Amino acid sequence: MRLNPSRRALVGGGIAAMATLTATNGTSAAADVPGSQHPDRSRALSRGIAAYAALERHLASKGGSGLVRERYPAASGDNAYSYEWPFSQVHVAALDLAAVDSRYAAEVTRRAKAQEHYWNAGGGTTELPGYDSYPRAPYGSGGDMFYDDNEWVGLAKVQLHLQTGDSAALARAKEIFDLVRSGWDTDSAHAAPGGVFWTQANWSQDRNTVSNMPGAQLALRLHQITGEDGYLDWARRFYDWTNTYLQSPGALYWDHLDLKGTVEKTIWSYNQGVPVGVNVLLYKATHDRTYLRRAERIAQAAYAYYVTQGRLFTQPVYFNSIFFKNLLLLESVTGDGTYHQAMADYADELWSTMRDPGTGLVHFDSSGGTEAIQQAAFAQLYAVLAWPRELWPTLY
Repeated sequence: MRLNPSRRALVGGGIAAMATLTATNGTSAAADVPGSQHPDRSRALSRGIAAYAALERHLASKGGSGLVRERYPAASGDNAYSYEWPFSQVHVAALDLAAVDSRYAAEVTRRAKAQEHYWNAGGGTTELPGYDSYPRAPYGSGGDMFYDDNEWVGLAKVQLHLQTGDSAALARAKEIFDLVRSGWDTDSAHAAPGGVFWTQANWSQDRNTVSNMPGAQLALRLHQITGEDGYLDWARRFYDWTNTYLQSPGALYWDHLDLKGTVEKTIWSYNQGVPVGVNVLLYKATHDRTYLRRAERIAQAAYAYYVTQGRLFTQPVYFNSIFFKNLLLLESVTGDGTYHQAMADYADELWSTMRDPGTGLVHFDSSGGTEAIQQAAFAQLYAVLAWPRELWPTLY
């Protein structure tokens, strides 16, 4: 876990329909989808828009940079802008809304432009370009590169490409994958050799579920789009390593291990969701139903752990948004609706108990403050709940 924020046809007509919808000007894309006037989806879209508007109203930075502040209200000593990981989730919130309301296409462009304020063209320790953890000049002095931070942006770029055919987004996703691949541990003297490191910073040598499984997911998406087997090979490498060293006997995934092989066994919700998505994409790539059965097993174990046993609200909302999106990717194949219902119930509970009607912001502790990443995840939940089922295969 980050304790500090510094830290071609996939479904045939579904993706083609998405590209058509997002090209519509000035109207809600959802209105063009048969059955999209379902009241639950209409309400979800309204709430997603409201959550995003509150984010913009209270957390937008000044000066036209398109960046955001870390939290509201700001505290003495806060940085002028958020770190990359929170900003990437604001970017994704705009992208998720644009999928069902074409008025947000311009917002996606604005956030994508701001995302580039973090881009380090000169490269980090592996001499490949990527996104730093803090904006670079003139907005800041940059920061360490985190492989998971870059993977989330890569997956967002893939989603944008799938939804709109944006070739520049695909090219950037490929660059990010090259960076991630460079983070693979090649020292056979290490315990549990292999795995992608969490960060390039010299203060951590951890290899995490969150730096490997999203890398596998990005590789699988690139394989699906390009047909290149090299991506599939790397996806299996990331996947096999994580399953070998970080999957518990009960199917759920631990957080990370160090170079001595010591495993940190915290079970975070996003670390369960992404492996579900990876197995779904492996099933689609190979037609081997073993992967689909694995996805179902992990999802069932995670549902029991978080929903049935009441642990969902112990998890950060930005972990849960990733968790639920991957469960919907599974349900796009199985046709079930259990996880979609759990996602809707969770979002509605947040709305009714943790949202301040005065500001539209969600609060998760007694301080009364709101982090940009929390509000962005809240907006993502409702935006995706507004999606018709045929668009779920573009999720990660």
